Amino acid sequence: MTSRCVALGLALAALAAIPYEVPGSYYINVASQILLYAVFALGLSVLVGYAGLVSLGHAGLFGVSCYAIAYLLAAGYGHAFAITAGLTITLVATGLFAALSLRSTGIGFIMITLALGEILWGLAYRWISITNGDNGISVASRPSPFGLTLVSATGFYYATLLIFLLAVVAVLTFVRSPLGAALAGTRDQARRMNALGYHVWMIRFWACLFSGLLTAIAGMLFVYYNQFISPQTLALTSSAEVLLMVISGGASTLLGPIVGAALVVIIKNVVSGYIERWNFMLGAIFVAIVILMPEGLVPGTVRLWRMGSRALGKRQKSPVAAASAGGKR
Repeated sequence: MTSRCVALGLALAALAAIPYEVPGSYYINVASQILLYAVFALGLSVLVGYAGLVSLGHAGLFGVSCYAIAYLLAAGYGHAFAITAGLTITLVATGLFAALSLRSTGIGFIMITLALGEILWGLAYRWISITNGDNGISVASRPSPFGLTLVSATGFYYATLLIFLLAVVAVLTFVRSPLGAALAGTRDQARRMNALGYHVWMIRFWACLFSGLLTAIAGMLFVYYNQFISPQTLALTSSAEVLLMVISGGASTLLGPIVGAALVVIIKNVVSGYIERWNFMLGAIFVAIVILMPEGLVPGTVRLWRMGSRALGKRQKSPVAAASAGGKR
């Protein structure tokens, strides 16, 4: 327990020191991207890891939040109203999303979420009076909560870090709650949970709403980070990218989606500046993870660490055992 507290303290100190340790605002912005995509990945991980429901349409909900906030800001509303209304609209969209997609599980759930995501992507392109089509919507300014400016890269990073930490606490609380335990039960034994009197559909519905809330918060951070939103944000590739973040890091862990988000964002924004075929490199890394660590980077690393520790312990014990046996002779 003490070692975990020390590791957590060191991690928080490292995150807080990033603006002072990294050179230039570019890498601070990359760190902000990692945090906002980590919130997005945590939201999707609630469904993939704990509910056993793989969604390929979460970029659609992500885009709904972005467009709702950007449209209201462009219409002249304040930041507080735009954020509140944007999160509410996304939750309503998530409820409709869940009501339709939870009619099935497995491949059926994947295909329904894929279809719904593509519908939202098509609306973003064609509903020009709302979305402005290919031209997108620009956001003129960022909010100033409690008089603190978020214009600078450092200010926005710390605001994103605070929201990220709150999201981590929320997911940890959800996972350890009775609802989180019941959700894991519906993933492993849905029929048995139903026979025990649990409302499986409703448990999954609440999980979808919680996942949608985190996705909406990530969308809010995204639209303020870029100060622009276009239909490309809702594309299938965006949903697949976040799903890869969750799977590569470890879907049923708290740290896994964060590690996966860091991996993808760093390769896209940093490594791509040095390697032209960075897509090939990213694909090769994912293939290696699936083959060598099918459970994800975080659980796979823990497994390898334990195997190494056991092997090292056996090697250290064997000379002692041999010496004691020789002394007895």
